[in-house]
Amino acid sequence: MGVTACLKDNGRGGWQHAVGDKYVQAALQAVGALPVLIPAIGPQLAGEEQAMTEALDRLLDALDGVLLTGSPSNVEPHHYGGAQSRTGTAHDPARDATTLPLIRHAIDRAVPLFAICRGLQEVNVALGGTLHQLVHEVEGRWDHRSPKSPDADINYGPAHDIEIADGGVLHRLLGERRVRVNSLHAQGVDHLAPRARLEAIAEDGQVEAFSVPDAPAFALALQWHPEYRALENPVSMKLFGAFAAACRARAAARLAPPLRAAAE
Repeated sequence: MGVTACLKDNGRGGWQHAVGDKYVQAALQAVGALPVLIPAIGPQLAGEEQAMTEALDRLLDALDGVLLTGSPSNVEPHHYGGAQSRTGTAHDPARDATTLPLIRHAIDRAVPLFAICRGLQEVNVALGGTLHQLVHEVEGRWDHRSPKSPDADINYGPAHDIEIADGGVLHRLLGERRVRVNSLHAQGVDHLAPRARLEAIAEDGQVEAFSVPDAPAFALALQWHPEYRALENPVSMKLFGAFAAACRARAAARLAPPLRAAAE
């Protein structure tokens, strides 16, 4: 299973491709998959559309699913026609250049997709939606940022309820219309992408989850962080369980043709 990484300054004059261990552990323990880091290499293939297409398709042909991770960085606004970011805003253009086309290819090639926090924002932008750069400055919206405590349990603790759309994917998976989730984001959905279906909102109207109904495989995006202590959270386990089932189905489909050929 592919897990998206960020490109970060390593503080020693170089760069590193990095992903939080909580995503790796969720992939291992909650999905039962071997996580494979997807480096942020997009800029190296920028302007070489054919090379990018071939590279992404080769990669996706070898994966049973893609987990789009969260990150402190914002998707650069030029990708969705937004205003220039304020000075000091964290960006990761290498990640944008990798994940935005990756998302479109994954959906088209029926690779299960599970997006978390920045991952949700990436899916929305990749499919033609827009973002609020600072949700807490939008009239009527709450402050969805984390407390910034040195204690991770406080930062990732339950923050607010979400209302789940009746009859949607999330409703079917959870069997509930309201659950309590954590909240650690400044950026968030403004206009939902045309291909997206609203799955949940916060009480202030902020989008908390959406699916992609025309995707041929599992495609669900969440604004909160189900990966944190996933094994201790029944809601998280239902979500990762559904993703795991989709990944297993993908693996079975990938392996079936050679097995049949061998049997013949």
